[in-house]
Amino acid sequence: MKRRKFLQNAAGTGIAGILAAGVAPAVHAQQAIRWRLASSFPKALDTIYGAAEVFSQKVREMSGGRFEITVHAAGELMPAFGVLDGVQQGTVECTHTAPYYFFGKDPTFAMGTAIPFGLNSRQLTAWMYQGNGIKLFREFYRDYNIVNFPMGNTGAQMGGWYRKEIKSLADIRGLKMRIGGFGGVILAGIGGVPQMIPAGEIYQALEKGTIDATEWIGPYDDQKLGFFKVAKFYAYPAWWEGGAQLDLYVNNKAYDSLSPENKAIVECAAANAHTTMQARYDARNPQALKELVAAGTKLFRLPKPVMDAAFKFAESHYADLSAKNPHWKKIYGDYAAFRRDQNMWFRFSEASYDSYMQSQKL
Repeated sequence: MKRRKFLQNAAGTGIAGILAAGVAPAVHAQQAIRWRLASSFPKALDTIYGAAEVFSQKVREMSGGRFEITVHAAGELMPAFGVLDGVQQGTVECTHTAPYYFFGKDPTFAMGTAIPFGLNSRQLTAWMYQGNGIKLFREFYRDYNIVNFPMGNTGAQMGGWYRKEIKSLADIRGLKMRIGGFGGVILAGIGGVPQMIPAGEIYQALEKGTIDATEWIGPYDDQKLGFFKVAKFYAYPAWWEGGAQLDLYVNNKAYDSLSPENKAIVECAAANAHTTMQARYDARNPQALKELVAAGTKLFRLPKPVMDAAFKFAESHYADLSAKNPHWKKIYGDYAAFRRDQNMWFRFSEASYDSYMQSQKL
């Protein structure tokens, strides 16, 4: 009896000693973390907005519920294009967005998503994870108090909705088109008039005639947004977005406050959302395209002279940027070299295989 009482007292004394020494019990090492994520996209777009939900759910699962990230649609906490400032200033801990929305701050942002005639989705993922992409952008984003993670890709996009078919370069001149990011710069270079409008406002602008054409992503999202109701001509391909990547931006102080375990959770959850988002688009676009055509949508391929003019202007513009913007020059030099080798390889592998399979009656 006395021995039992002694052990109880000793145990109590031991715990008291630990607390007195300032060593917290293990349970305190796993305090709950609560973050907010501001998205640049509306909830209605379950593919692109949904990538942030996939990320949030995986963080919760991997942390056993100790790490919670609430996802907020564009406009709930801040405007769609205000999320970069929100993360930079620490208003929210993280955001899910398209880096090229912020090319007005520095054209270099555009390479984080897509530049005209750039890498396709697989090539961009390869550059990010196995090339120098993440490393170079981490250096660039330090000035914005941001740590970046790839978190989604749309794959190659469609070339937009038009009130009339584009048959020549003359049809581009004066065309008022909603076009995202850096593609608008090149469109302007060949005579178009780019407009930057958030996803939730595009339909009204097209319906009212404020714009003559619009691009968004591809059949699944475009069908949801209803563009086919006010513009029946649907072009391909989007020379400005051969594979548009989305990013998770995390405020650097919020990220640095995480344990190594939680940093690994963020990285892995973002990578999971990255592959899930493109898988959803690839799985859902074919049926949506068939339904759009059945509803009267007219598909057409953008003429080669239009593509050639855009390519020529893009290459010239990139050279000009390299001459005057050191951030662009450093990252684009590496990007362009990677693009050259990737296109050589894809010519013999993906492109030749795809070309044969697409010629077959399946």
